[in-house]
Amino acid sequence: MIKSSQLKKSGLFCSVAGVLAIAFAGASLPVMAQDGSQQANQEPQIQALESVAAVVNDKVISTFDLRQRIQLIALTSGGQIPESAMAQVQAKALQDLIEEQLKLAEAESVDFDVDPEEVDQELAGIAANSGNTIEQLEQQLNAVGISIETLRRQIRTRLVWQQLVAGRYSSRVRISDSEIDAVMNRLRAESQDEQYLVSEICLPVRENFSTAQIEQAGMQIIQQMQQGTPFEAMARQFSVCSSAANGGDLGWLRAGEMEPELGNVVRQMAAGNVSRPIALDGTVRILAVRETREAAEQGVKSYELGYASAPASMSREEVAEITSKLPQTNICAGDALSIDLGQDVDFELLPMIPASRMQEPFRAPAEQLERGEVSEPIRSGDSWHAILLCAKDDGLGLPSRGQIEDRLFAQELDLISRRYLRDVERDSSVQILLGNNGPQNQNG
Repeated sequence: MIKSSQLKKSGLFCSVAGVLAIAFAGASLPVMAQDGSQQANQEPQIQALESVAAVVNDKVISTFDLRQRIQLIALTSGGQIPESAMAQVQAKALQDLIEEQLKLAEAESVDFDVDPEEVDQELAGIAANSGNTIEQLEQQLNAVGISIETLRRQIRTRLVWQQLVAGRYSSRVRISDSEIDAVMNRLRAESQDEQYLVSEICLPVRENFSTAQIEQAGMQIIQQMQQGTPFEAMARQFSVCSSAANGGDLGWLRAGEMEPELGNVVRQMAAGNVSRPIALDGTVRILAVRETREAAEQGVKSYELGYASAPASMSREEVAEITSKLPQTNICAGDALSIDLGQDVDFELLPMIPASRMQEPFRAPAEQLERGEVSEPIRSGDSWHAILLCAKDDGLGLPSRGQIEDRLFAQELDLISRRYLRDVERDSSVQILLGNNGPQNQNG
């Protein structure tokens, strides 16, 4: 069996501990009634299978499994679900269980699994967030009728799928310099614009639902928030984007850091506003602007430089020819050079040096270079020197090229993950048996 340790982890997926940072508030899971009063869930812990909620290929999802997941959703959302939202929560819980079964079946088909120790590490992190051990976490879950195996399975499925997608597709994702440049140019143009503290909810557009139907579901979610359900709770319950792990939080952003369709909406929003549903990349997004702030004042510029030196015994022309090859090397990646510059040539990556700390004769050439350009040979002391501008921070508080590349990479891999799951779903048999209208084939 292939173990997850054999795959290179991308590091771009959010930790399950972030999704399930549990605050235990009591021994029951209250449900909010229509009049706003709390109805404590006094349902005893049920050990036996009651009935079948759905069948995924030949695997059964029981109503007990479904109830356990609903209880877990309630707990991770602060312990309160408005009665009017229960139907949506039940549908989301069942869809989550169906997708988890599809993910596990796909991983099994390629003989992939994660090491159980990774699951235990996630559990330990969740427990530590509330000042407990795994054993204490299990006791607290049991006290509200939730088996720790429900949580363990959710963690295992998430890790399996994340690492399977990363192992299969991350090498195919290519973020070009032009894509990064486009984002950088937008950010520089908006560097003096205000910043937004943004949260999002992402609803998937499935094949058996139209975008209009999903937008309608988005409006229902907005109505729930208008009735008092926190945006964060709705994001944790319904969002399919990785930001759901943090209650939909995207942090402080300039509009130019977002997809243009979303950035244009955010520019028109004031603090405290929630957008209407926005169709984008196979999802429908709902955005919330929690706060706004003015852009930071421009500070000291900094430079990331690829540096090369050669002995003074070489001619200026020889040094110029050698150092002109610097842009074709991978010196800006901090690795060994992909092109041999000669045994007498030393090289080094100098990470982000503030202009104020650079000495002449290097400061002036650095300030005149554009990214990817190499300076003319510089004679200083007993050596020749040359610098390649790898990256520049204009002191505007903008993310680095590496951070932008990571963000674009994560967005692309997230999109691939959703498409991959839809392909798996199309090739599977999914029957929903919950309700009074007989079996429903989710695949049409």
